[in-house]
Amino acid sequence: MSADIWLITGAQASGKSTIADLLARQFERGVHVRGGQFYRWAVRGWVHVGDDAPEEEIVRNLRLRYRLSALSAAEYADADFTTVVQDNIYGQDVAGWLDLVAPRPRYLVVLRPSVDIVSARDAARTTATGKIAYRGDFTPAINDLHVASTPHDLGLWLDTSSQTPEETVANILARQDQARVPTNSNPPRPPAGKGGIGLTGQR
Repeated sequence: MSADIWLITGAQASGKSTIADLLARQFERGVHVRGGQFYRWAVRGWVHVGDDAPEEEIVRNLRLRYRLSALSAAEYADADFTTVVQDNIYGQDVAGWLDLVAPRPRYLVVLRPSVDIVSARDAARTTATGKIAYRGDFTPAINDLHVASTPHDLGLWLDTSSQTPEETVANILARQDQARVPTNSNPPRPPAGKGGIGLTGQR
């Protein structure tokens, strides 16, 4: 019997890191996997959306990132650690990622605070840490469209605009049944390729 696997997604600066970490700490054996960590381990050659590189290479790296987070989550869950993964995964890529960790118990939470709140949080985070999530034409409003492209019949969707992190986690746990992703027998689907929602300027 495998432990549960949670996927937390949402726009950049929507609170994924904070919520995922706090949620993982609610379990007796909890793990927080940061999807972005996998590209940081590549000391040379990794390309991102927006880089001057062939789209095929960008997609290949993005799929690798998703596979690595899924593999890590599966190994932790099989060792009886409830695992919470956070990453910028949108659209059909979400269903593809969830298929990669099936048939283990899976939960999906989509954080969707208002665009204005995301903008304010991003500005505050940039001031505090120097991290820049949005560049050029990639804005919170555009990123919200990527979030909205995720199948709405999957998981628990939360407008966290007026919630504290503690309130959000309490809400997630209280509505865990709504976050549960039904198990199916479909074979794993790779994340979207050319033109897929994965190409969103994310880091």
